[in-house]
Amino acid sequence: MVLETFGPPWLAGGKDDVRQKVHLNTFGFFKDGFMMVSVHNLSVDRNHLVGFTLDRTRNDGFSTYLDEKLDYCILNRTSLDVSIKILLVNFTDYSVKVKPKAETPQLPKIVFVDGTAHSGTAPVKGSSTEEALPQNSVTKQAPPKNVTTPQVPAEKSHPFQNISGGLSFQFFFNISETQEGLYSLYFHKCVAKNVLNDPFSLDIEINEKNPGSYLSAGEIPLPKLYISMAFFFFISGVVWIHILRKRRADVFKIHWLMAALPFTKSLSLVFHAIDYHYISTQGFPIEGWAVVYYITHLLKGALLFITIALIGTGWAFIKHILSDKDKKIFMIVIPLQVLANVAYIIIESTEEGTTEYSLWKEILFLVDLLCCGAILFPVVWSIRHLQEASATDGKGKRILFLQFCTTCA
Repeated sequence: MVLETFGPPWLAGGKDDVRQKVHLNTFGFFKDGFMMVSVHNLSVDRNHLVGFTLDRTRNDGFSTYLDEKLDYCILNRTSLDVSIKILLVNFTDYSVKVKPKAETPQLPKIVFVDGTAHSGTAPVKGSSTEEALPQNSVTKQAPPKNVTTPQVPAEKSHPFQNISGGLSFQFFFNISETQEGLYSLYFHKCVAKNVLNDPFSLDIEINEKNPGSYLSAGEIPLPKLYISMAFFFFISGVVWIHILRKRRADVFKIHWLMAALPFTKSLSLVFHAIDYHYISTQGFPIEGWAVVYYITHLLKGALLFITIALIGTGWAFIKHILSDKDKKIFMIVIPLQVLANVAYIIIESTEEGTTEYSLWKEILFLVDLLCCGAILFPVVWSIRHLQEASATDGKGKRILFLQFCTTCA
């Protein structure tokens, strides 16, 4: 399952997915922010309990009801004592029901869009429909019927379209000042015991926006932050080169290699800032800037681990050639770093709800861990060798201290 988490919506789909809980996305909203969700071609076994949940989370990526470690599907829950709204798909009367029945001030009001009036598509960025839809749709909503008391309104039911066996509906919500926060959207499929877990198919569009930016609330300052950090790394590189030029007698080749790191990092941050700027203003990245950023990010990561590995092996400090053992370390670290950067690029260009996202996220974590462990071996070997040399030669102590300081830096 693939979906877009910022900017103008685009249709994406997932087929033959067997997951019972899918984290579609997480987005931080400020006042007057909104989200529109368009569900298309939902094909699922009607014996399963199917629905969506909207949760106002306490921290990034963890919903409040998941913190309670429930051993059953949230859609079966009768009493909701947490800030969560459930959109339950009812196959009996072809409708979507919103729970809880009463409006909760902690969560926004879910408003459904008439699929026939809007042809089953979300508004396009920059169109008059996008700006007018939330306000106009709210006024079109009829007041709830069969309300016995003002405190307990009737359960709201909204019909959906059933086209060629696939279900389609749209809903959106606006954020007020008291409802600002981090929201997570989940898709749930509850499978009863002794029932086959049949796969489902789903096409979904998500359009979400904050006032003046398509970025999540916590990501809005990132373009300016990246530019500031790029300037800081550039100044650090200039100062480092100035020091090397003043003390040429004490400079090793590894120090010049280290000088390339802050400039590569600075260049990577500049392109990252430009990439986020276009996402913030237009809602989607410019492919050219994104590709340049990924290339510089790959070079920066490879250069960083190569430099650390060379320092760990003692290259340029105590020897000028690499042994066969050192070469094997590089043959392991460099391919792992390439794989880690490939995983990072795939994660950046893939949405949270996809099966590929979780797979490559695990690969990235594992490969980074292996890289860190691989570069520790030459460091330990080099330090042990220098400790043995320092027992008979005072020069070994000075080299050991210098290598330790350089590694820490």
